[in-house]
Amino acid sequence: MRWDRLFEDLEAQLDADTVASLVAEVADRTRRERALVELADRLVAHAGRRVRVHLAGRSTYEGVLTEVAQQWFVLTGPVLVPLAAVTGISGLGTGAVVSGRTGVRRRASLASALRAVARDRSPVRLDLVDGCVLTGTMDAVGADHVDLAEHGWEQPRRTEEVLGVRAVPFAALVAVRPAPGSSSLA
Repeated sequence: MRWDRLFEDLEAQLDADTVASLVAEVADRTRRERALVELADRLVAHAGRRVRVHLAGRSTYEGVLTEVAQQWFVLTGPVLVPLAAVTGISGLGTGAVVSGRTGVRRRASLASALRAVARDRSPVRLDLVDGCVLTGTMDAVGADHVDLAEHGWEQPRRTEEVLGVRAVPFAALVAVRPAPGSSSLA
């Protein structure tokens, strides 16, 4: 009888050690998996959800995530936001889409997105990291900058209305918004 208890106790200790080992392994694997998750992966999992985006220059936008790429995303409004300008996002759960990157347009770089907006030739508003706001039409998009013909936000680009052309580095962009009634970003 005494040996029975001894073996039962030994069996219980082994079971407890096995469970503890399994729990530790699951926790370790979870940490490793989480370390591979990028912010774009989390945004894809929350497409269609309302979020609050905190941006460099103390700007904050709220809206529903409608488009997500590796370097940028679009909120309803609409507003195109470079991920590099984000200082925080409120309203995200813990979910992420990693396998296959469903929904993330990996090939659509920030330059590609801005070129699509520039092709529309509609006036835009550029919010910059220093708090400055520029309005005009994007004349060209380079590898790391955009050339903006500065003019009034609600005016079409006319030579006589252009105040000047400014090269704006992507690193300075916080948000890009179309003029009211334009089709870009929609």
